[in-house]
Amino acid sequence: MADNLPLEFDVIVIGTGLPESIIAAACSRSGQRVLHVDSRSYYGGNWASFSFSGLLSWLKEHQENTDIVNECPAWQEKILENEEAIALSRTDKTIQHVEVFCYASQDLHEDVEEAGALQKNHASVTSVNCTEAADSACLPIEDESLRTTSCEIPAEQTPSSDPDRALEVNDVQVTGEKENHCDDNTCVPSTAEKETSENVPVAEDTAEQPKKNRITYSQIIKEGRRFNIDLVSKLLYSRGLLIDLLIKSNVSRYAEFKNITRILAFREGRVKQVPCSRADVFNSKQLTMVEKRMLMKFLTFCMEYEEHPDEYKAYEEIKFSEYLKTQKLTPNLQYFVLHSMAMTSETGSSTIDGLKATKNFLQCLGRYGNTPFLFPLYGQGELPQCFCRMCAVFGGIYCLRHSVQCLVVDKESGKCKAIIDQYGQRIISKHFLVEDSYLSENTCSHVQYRQISRAVLITDRSVLKTDSDQQISILTVPAEEPGTFAVRVIELCSSTMTCMKGSYLVHLTCTSSKTAREDLEPVVQKLFTPYTETEIENEEIEKPRLLWGLYFNMRDSSDVSRNSYNDLPSNVYVCSGPDCALGNDNAVKQAEALFQQICPNEDFCPPPPNPEDIILDGDNLQPEASESSALPEANSETPKESSNLKNPEEPSK
Repeated sequence: MADNLPLEFDVIVIGTGLPESIIAAACSRSGQRVLHVDSRSYYGGNWASFSFSGLLSWLKEHQENTDIVNECPAWQEKILENEEAIALSRTDKTIQHVEVFCYASQDLHEDVEEAGALQKNHASVTSVNCTEAADSACLPIEDESLRTTSCEIPAEQTPSSDPDRALEVNDVQVTGEKENHCDDNTCVPSTAEKETSENVPVAEDTAEQPKKNRITYSQIIKEGRRFNIDLVSKLLYSRGLLIDLLIKSNVSRYAEFKNITRILAFREGRVKQVPCSRADVFNSKQLTMVEKRMLMKFLTFCMEYEEHPDEYKAYEEIKFSEYLKTQKLTPNLQYFVLHSMAMTSETGSSTIDGLKATKNFLQCLGRYGNTPFLFPLYGQGELPQCFCRMCAVFGGIYCLRHSVQCLVVDKESGKCKAIIDQYGQRIISKHFLVEDSYLSENTCSHVQYRQISRAVLITDRSVLKTDSDQQISILTVPAEEPGTFAVRVIELCSSTMTCMKGSYLVHLTCTSSKTAREDLEPVVQKLFTPYTETEIENEEIEKPRLLWGLYFNMRDSSDVSRNSYNDLPSNVYVCSGPDCALGNDNAVKQAEALFQQICPNEDFCPPPPNPEDIILDGDNLQPEASESSALPEANSETPKESSNLKNPEEPSK
């Protein structure tokens, strides 16, 4: 049990965000004894995903700003004379300026019992009334949400019969029920089992909803378990560091992915689709034949720009947007390249950075689909849990709802030697990793944090209507005023298992200049129209209807130098929370760098041994065999399943 843990470990990790979870998995895989704790009742920290009612519970927790758990009143008495304590924070102060708005019709009936309902006050609600029990707000333990890996790719783009493709085609609509296990070496109390129907579309939902059917707030509440709402909105570059790590470590077998189907642009008040691949360019009806040739010539140069330095050396000191004006590109093409491929702004990057970003975009095309991006089914919150699962497989111990009161520092050596937890247990370790949000105000008094502005919206249709209602899109809306930032919009359909059928989940993200609502509401007003009773009677309206919205600011600690923290011992390492970038490279780089400090000569997340290759020598098992035997079901995949995510061959041009 959590109140009777072993008293010594090699590595103690506090916080279950993505960087911490990767490090915990890497350390456990290399043979380190790992204790991984989190005072929250769910995995992922600010990388987590929630059902709709779980999100409302999370909102209530942050608006009340209460302590996450009760502290042990006598922990100070356990500090010896030759020791000093570094107290950890009791509250999470990474979320600010939370505002919730409900626009959908509120016709709650007595038979709607899903907790967490907002009481509507005209069109907007800025407080959350959530009566749901704490356990229902929790994410499932790692076993409940880790699934056999495959990638959702349109069948016409990638033949399923090709054995060299890494991510096999899978029909999301028939995904099976998630397993519920609790590992013997896991100290996480089991949460209530998810209903079988939580993320699996039911038969009666297959009929297309009538156009004038309105989605009410009671429907959102009833279908709340079909939502998986990310706190941080990101995508995976198909040739990014995280995909490479998932493949190398074989952690990919615990997750499923879906290809982003469209890159969009917002220009002259309208949303347009951006042609990315060669086929898209030549099939596009937006571009003239001359523009198509111009674009293909420029993109070919971007792929090989390093081999032709004479063509860009003279422009190295200017912005990428200015450089594009010197090329033979129309304003329309300049806009597409700048905002939808390089994904930067007029003032955002230099010529070299812009060319590098465009090349990275183009290199990622075609690996798993016709865009460079993948999205994990059931949300971004699956990824930390995948790595937690790997850590547990190799002997890591997990405790949620488990608070650490302080770090114990030896005065003579200046190194941290132990922690004291909420039960008063003194647990010794050699290395300590702490997520930034757990550090107290005294430790962070000189730290200057940036902020991320976030909005989460539920809408009734896509920002760009097509024949298919199962589109996953990314759109960049450029900044219009000096001092503001471009807004990234990611729109998810129900086949991503993140929202109910007939609705869309929309994430907006930008670097903060003001509060989240002030930063993002102008973009929301351009793309969506608030739902009102009268509009439903009208003819077809141009913009999607906004049913529900959430704004909040999240701390960005990714740029904080270690030297900014006060008096941290050398064996205490700080992991940052999510950054504002689209990809996850920062988390992977940070995890690998910290792992190399802890285990300097070890391979970072090598693949697990194949059970068939383990040789028994008498009664003595190889270490890999004894470690992996802790969770036999985790290694029970067939060889075919465990090799799904091999590195695919280069796509043919």
